[in-house]
Amino acid sequence: MKDKPNDLAERLREAIDRNFEGQVAFLARMVQFPSLRGKEQAIQAWLAKQFTERGYKVDQFSLADIDLFAHPKAAPMDDIPLEGSHQVVATCDPQGKGRSLILQGHIDVVPEGPAELWSSPPYAAGIKDGWMMGRGAQDMKAGVSAMIFALDAIRSAGFAPDGRIHVQTVTEEESTGNGALSTMIRGYHADACLIPEPTANTLSRAQVGAIWFRLRVRGTPVHVAYSETGTSAILSAMHLVRAFQDYTRALNARAAENAWFGEVKSPIKFNVGIIKGGDWASSTPAWCDVDCRLGLLPGETPEQAMRGMEQCLADAQKADEFLRDNPAELIWSGFKADPSVCEPGSEAEAVLAAAHQSVFGSPMEDRLSTAVNDTRYYKGMPALCYGPSGIGPHAFDERIELESIRKTTLAIALFVAEWCGLREL
Repeated sequence: MKDKPNDLAERLREAIDRNFEGQVAFLARMVQFPSLRGKEQAIQAWLAKQFTERGYKVDQFSLADIDLFAHPKAAPMDDIPLEGSHQVVATCDPQGKGRSLILQGHIDVVPEGPAELWSSPPYAAGIKDGWMMGRGAQDMKAGVSAMIFALDAIRSAGFAPDGRIHVQTVTEEESTGNGALSTMIRGYHADACLIPEPTANTLSRAQVGAIWFRLRVRGTPVHVAYSETGTSAILSAMHLVRAFQDYTRALNARAAENAWFGEVKSPIKFNVGIIKGGDWASSTPAWCDVDCRLGLLPGETPEQAMRGMEQCLADAQKADEFLRDNPAELIWSGFKADPSVCEPGSEAEAVLAAAHQSVFGSPMEDRLSTAVNDTRYYKGMPALCYGPSGIGPHAFDERIELESIRKTTLAIALFVAEWCGLREL
């Protein structure tokens, strides 16, 4: 490749600009797929078609096609059928001498909530003042568009990567991580991995882990007129929730000693995400299910965190007259995610930092994440989490800045060019 670095950057920039209207339309189409958990097949079929049209070798498979639960890091699927959870891996393999790369992004989204509380319909992908709004626009379909169109730009500029690239669109990132894990089980590996989550163009240096669990609480139903003779499963569940809140405060007090998150205020988050219970307003409720999430920090394993949760539950139930003899059921219902650290000093990070500097004119900064991302699975290779800037993941009016997508696409293209090498077409 004869181009000087500045010449190459300009050629890629021009290609991205030429393609950008199409990229925005591509992103809008992705957002218009309501790819909620268990309903991702349509967008994955569409993406597989897009990859096929680009000349990639496409592998579309379901979680039922692999021996998922033989892997020690597989997480419970909570009654979601494995057959319905599809993954797509598109491979560009020039049989060259360049280093290989995984570009990975998730296409599953969280529920949008009441549509009337959005400023515009959550799956309309409306654009206003340089921002696209919609569920999944920021988290993380914008990043998926950036990784796909970075490769498009390389081709439009007259080049092809000289190393093997796997472009992966996965599910289950928001609930288990089993989609990313499945690609590893399927045999896809590389010299490095880049996941363009919406990090506002910072590098995720460290992330917490997370555990999902359900408390299944039972009560004694009676007519409300005689409530003192029965028990309320909902009130019992509230007692347990308060115990976990106290437990989380104790964990966060100890977190000040953590090497990575010691300066972060309350890095361990406890959340009650779903409550279901009771059957009748004039009956003490016989049942209550509470779905929760609790974080854990680097230095602790999911198994250690789970033992701590079991002890918290046992102690809370001993302190309650009814629960002492009628304990709640504890069900592991999703994430058993490890904390993860992107160790400084890899050559891949240096290449990404140079690409970022070229595009943004400033050094690439780090971030610490109290959420999880899929880089934790890509052991044995540098796994970088870096992507565009947006507002409101999991919130009403989630949105992504279009100019940030343009710049992120260029940064990824420059990263691919240096990491994999290029050859002229």
